[in-house]
Amino acid sequence: MPTTTETGNSDKTKKIYKPLRDVEVDCDIDQTKCANCTERPCLKVCPVDAVKESPTDKHIEITDECFGCVLCRKACPYDAIQMETTLSKPLRENVPNINTKLCRQCGACVDACRMGAIHLVSSGTEEAHSVIDEDKCVRCGYCSRVCPTEAIKYGEILPRSVVGGKAIVVNQKKCIGCMTCTRVCPSKGAINVGKMNKLPYINPSYCARCEECMNVCPSTAIRYSSRKRAYEGYKKIKTMEIVSELMEKESEKLSRETVKINSILNKVTREVSYSHTEDEFTQDITELVTAEIKAMVGGELEIEDLKEIIQATQPHREITVMEDTCIGCGACIKECPVDCIELEMPSPVHIGEDCVYCGKCVETCPFQSISLKEESFQVEDGRVLFKRRNITGPSSGEVFIDNDSCQRCGVCVNKCPVEAMTMDNDQVTVDKDKCIFCGECQALCPTRAIKLEHKD
Repeated sequence: MPTTTETGNSDKTKKIYKPLRDVEVDCDIDQTKCANCTERPCLKVCPVDAVKESPTDKHIEITDECFGCVLCRKACPYDAIQMETTLSKPLRENVPNINTKLCRQCGACVDACRMGAIHLVSSGTEEAHSVIDEDKCVRCGYCSRVCPTEAIKYGEILPRSVVGGKAIVVNQKKCIGCMTCTRVCPSKGAINVGKMNKLPYINPSYCARCEECMNVCPSTAIRYSSRKRAYEGYKKIKTMEIVSELMEKESEKLSRETVKINSILNKVTREVSYSHTEDEFTQDITELVTAEIKAMVGGELEIEDLKEIIQATQPHREITVMEDTCIGCGACIKECPVDCIELEMPSPVHIGEDCVYCGKCVETCPFQSISLKEESFQVEDGRVLFKRRNITGPSSGEVFIDNDSCQRCGVCVNKCPVEAMTMDNDQVTVDKDKCIFCGECQALCPTRAIKLEHKD
């Protein structure tokens, strides 16, 4: 019962979470690390009050009430708690019971069983009826759901109809995408694979809780959860899937137009760029572009549609070493983050193809012998602009990563020229001190999950 303290605050009864399977917990606490901690967050997060502080020496102890939720280990700021949990064998339902008097020998259960555990038998003493092979049956309960006469009863231990009961879910943060669960699931439609993140998720309406997926999951990503939370998670994923399908249809249309628009932009670039000799300029090319678009795609593409394509188009950059002023001092070589600059005596320095156009060499050169120009399209206030500018040094700004679109493929991490990107806890993170805002990650990302917002 809730009690009231002297301060008037209600001390509510703590909800106790217990697993549906027995668990053995082996834990070890490094008390030397633990002694540095004053806040003791492990005491606050334990849902069953299994973490105690010894009143004599202030050591942290874990009692037998612990069921291995590892919340204390995660909360520990000094990594002082080491814990290993071993789950007992999973709960298994009894083999479904078939009422031979209700069985109509329709064969629906035989066709539905993916394990081949059900077959029809007939003898002289009783009518033909379905029989379940106990050795082959995995207790999925799918036969019970397809039986038209309700002759098959299933769910004595974990009845599916229990309100507020447990459901099996996939923790997609821990899932490694091996798809083993999809291969062993005997219930048709129970485990689906998301189109956006390519990871499995479970439909609670079809899952029979046979725990076959839980048994084979190598990353322990499949676990029990409340049915309410399971349905909320399922609905959220399905909503994202529907949005993904709509976006995919639009993307197909957009991709067809992109090829056409790219050729238009290339043509406009040549015309506008060659007509200007100055180092920097901005020209409104809205009428020129729209005229070309109407001629090629029938005028169906609006400026807003064009804006999406332009934002995905990388600026064209060109770097040049002026031989007349370069003395080959090598100052730029030391600053190059990708080591693509070489000294070719007695000629000036040579910049290789690995250049990411970061602008560090331009800023460093004491004789202003390196020129870096950028030409790009932009849409501002409904107008299409062509801009040429000189880049005099490294860009600054912020890298934004859309975690919903990110597929954790690691391409950006592997290709970052200055190793500013890392994968931590299945999330891409950016070291702002290392990042040179070269834009390689944005250009390489297959899902356009990375955006660079420049300040200059």
